[in-house]
Amino acid sequence: MVKFAQKRKFYVLNCKNKPIFDTMKEIIEYTDYRKFIQDYYDERKRCSAFSWHAFAQKAGFSSDVYLKYVCEGKKNLSIASAGSVASAMGLVGFEYDYFILMVSYAHAKSDTAKRAAFEERCALAQAHKMRVLGSEEFDYFKSWKNSVIRELAPHMPGARPLEMAKACRQKISAAEVSETLNFLVKAKLLKKDRSGNYQQTDKAIKMGSVDVVPVAARDLQRQMGEFAIQSLDLPLSERMMSGYTLGLTRRAYERIKKETEDYYRRVVAIATEEDETEQVYRLNVQLFPLSERLETKKDFKGGVSHEKV
Repeated sequence: MVKFAQKRKFYVLNCKNKPIFDTMKEIIEYTDYRKFIQDYYDERKRCSAFSWHAFAQKAGFSSDVYLKYVCEGKKNLSIASAGSVASAMGLVGFEYDYFILMVSYAHAKSDTAKRAAFEERCALAQAHKMRVLGSEEFDYFKSWKNSVIRELAPHMPGARPLEMAKACRQKISAAEVSETLNFLVKAKLLKKDRSGNYQQTDKAIKMGSVDVVPVAARDLQRQMGEFAIQSLDLPLSERMMSGYTLGLTRRAYERIKKETEDYYRRVVAIATEEDETEQVYRLNVQLFPLSERLETKKDFKGGVSHEKV
């Protein structure tokens, strides 16, 4: 990683007489602004008589424990107050802006707003030759093109991007295929051999723990949901679709959820047993409420209705 060098307006020194940020992780390694504030406080406290009172005063808060409550998740920072806290910690330039964007992301009200804040963070980091934790995972899950081309390319040796584009049921251009292949290689999800053929680096991909990844994954699920609707026009020999409407308790819901997770593991095991691929498929499983929660009666048992199309 190429680190961005900048001059600070002032330095906060630790007990070894070094700038405090020299002994903390780079801000780019944080995804949670609360954790960053807590680590800053702990480092200051470790080497001095620094207190939440002094910190709050410096940031302009009247409550001595406001920032302590922020770190504990009991209070939130507004964008305006985030700037005051960033300044109180001695952040300037890139690090100041990055901290503000972490706060903006954390309190975004919708997936669209969260996605915009995260992408702005990535753009800021890229401009300073840095990589945001979770950025490649985010980019992978935000579009159907990545997962489909990742499955397709290794089984089309010698194929040009245009041929791969024609093999996809969904509309994609040769240029988009090339861009997708480049991304997958850069992200180490595919590797390209000397003959120009592609191989998967891993049989299966598991979603990372970075909190932004599920935001992108929900976008992918929306896209795949649309494709599922379109697939109703395919002949029955090429697709399978069925559903149940169920009356459930919360306990039954949790049991079904666990059964579904076990089922997914069995499906992935079956798929990865085969080295060859004849066609790329998508398996969607949804379980969602169709009513508000009811007061249950002990003598009532939930019903079931089933449809298969």
